[in-house]
Parts: sequence; C-alpha cells; structure tokens
Amino acid sequence: MLVNGQWANDFHPVHDTDEEGGFVREAAGFRNWITPDRVSDPDGESGFVAEAGRYHLFVALICPWASRTLMARKLKGLDDIVSVTILDPRLTDKVWRFGGDKDSLSGTEADPYYGTEYLYEIYLRARSDYTGQVTVPVLWDKKRETIVNNESAEIIRMFNSGFGELADNRLDLYPENLRDQIDSINKRLYDRFNNGVYRAGFATTQIAYEKAVKDVFDSLDFIERQLEGQYFLVGNQITEADIRAFVTLVRFELAYYGLFKTNLKHLNDYPNIHAYVQRIYTLPGIAETVNPEHIKAGYYSIRALNPSGIVPVGPAIPW
Repeated sequence: MLVNGQWANDFHPVHDTDEEGGFVREAAGFRNWITPDRVSDPDGESGFVAEAGRYHLFVALICPWASRTLMARKLKGLDDIVSVTILDPRLTDKVWRFGGDKDSLSGTEADPYYGTEYLYEIYLRARSDYTGQVTVPVLWDKKRETIVNNESAEIIRMFNSGFGELADNRLDLYPENLRDQIDSINKRLYDRFNNGVYRAGFATTQIAYEKAVKDVFDSLDFIERQLEGQYFLVGNQITEADIRAFVTLVRFELAYYGLFKTNLKHLNDYPNIHAYVQRIYTLPGIAETVNPEHIKAGYYSIRALNPSGIVPVGPAIPW
C-alpha cells in the first residue's frame, strides 16, 4: 500500500481484521462523480462533465468489482465513449502491474498514457501524497489527469445515468420504480455474498471463516429462492442487482469453491442460479467481460492462499 505517496507495505490480501479475525475491506479513496451537465455531484462538489473519449477505465479481469463496471459499460453502450486498459491479473508485491510484454498474460495491455509499470504510479499522478490501498477499477479523467472514482458501485451508477445521451438509455439499470427492491437486494448480498467469499477466503480465525461460509450459502439459498419463476433478481429486466450477483457467481467455481474453501455445494446444485448465470453470460457483450484464464491465474497468484503457485486445470466455463 501507499503511505504519504511512498510505497510502504508489499501486497497482502487482508487489509484489516475485526475483533473476531474477520476480513475488513478498506473504503475507496476517490469518490467524484461524472454528470451529463455542469452540475453538482451527490455530495455537493463540482461534477466531472460527461464527454466522449475523456474517461478511461483501468481494470483487471480477475476482479469482480472491476468486472461489474465493464458489464455496465457494455450494457449501456459506452464502448466508444469510455476506453479501457486490462492489467495483468496476477498480483505482485506492488499489486497491479500493467501488461503487454513477454511476461504478461495474453489480453493484457501496457499503460497507454504514461508508460508506467504499476497502477500505483497512476494513483500518485492523481494524488502525490496518497495513502491507502491500490485497487481496481480506476476511472481516470484524461483531461484533468486525475482519478474520478475507484468505487465500483458508484462507477456503475455513473455509467447508467451520468453520461446522458452518450449512453444507450433504452436500458435503465437502476429504474426509479425498482430502486427500493434493488437497494434491498444489494444490501442483502454485499457483505454476506459479494464480500462474504473474501471474508471466508481471508479469514484469520476459524470462527470468522465459519460465519463467512454460512453467510455465503445462506445468500445462495436466497438467490435461488428469488429466481424462482423469474429471469432476474428484480422485476423483468436486468438491473445493477444482477450485475453485482453475476460477477461473484461466475467466479464461484473458478476460484471461490476451491481456493477460498466455500465448498459446501457447487453452483449446479442450484438449478435456478445455474440457469441464471448462463442466461446473463449469453447477453450481448457480457462474455467479453469474463476471462477464466485471468480469473484463475489472478486468484491463484495470491501467495497467502496458494504458496505453491499451482493453478488448477479445469473447464474454461464451469457450467
């Protein structure tokens, strides 16, 4: 992590722990907003104005938080509006490394603007005295040369409504009439499922691990019930609730079941979920956001969990 603009501690997956040894995730450090006009963001600060070609995403395809921004970008038709760089998924001592060289996995890319080797150098361009973890996704403003936001939940909202007519507004991922239900499901799933798999994998005590595993499988039971007789989690359309659920579900067999030891059941033990993951994966553009090679290589590069460095073989798409 960075402390006052200096690299201080080599990467470790556990940011912090609670009193029971449970994994605690650090909050995002950049929380600005893009808006269609020169208006204030939700916190009252001056918003970043939506413009074609101005903004850029730095992502790694291992990461569910980054991948959900890629899904929103695809679904909202922002491919030609917001550009993307794919980092190497394998975590180094300095966390995220750019790709595009002989030592990188295929599909990764070099830093297109500054020729830097690590993502933390982009953070320092935005804030030279930055203190905190270096995470993806990063939404970068090429005009101001700064980070707009590195909180995926907010980037999804910006892609949905912050780009005005530049986006495909035939699809609303957060429709007003469904917001209460979406918010309820998001809240229900975030800590117990999306972050629950990490709480299991990175638990430092047995009690923390057992609580996390229970939360994960309670959540899978909840999702299975929620999908009974319907295609999506809320209403009759895909929403951000589905994006949030899908990115964790699609990584379940590839990484969480084995490496994170959330292994009480397989996804194919849940018929509604199994069909749901296939259904979303086949939506236009979504398969491009899922790279099993990157997912497995990235998770199994975490030495705290896999000191041998061996990446298991298996089907490319595990369903």
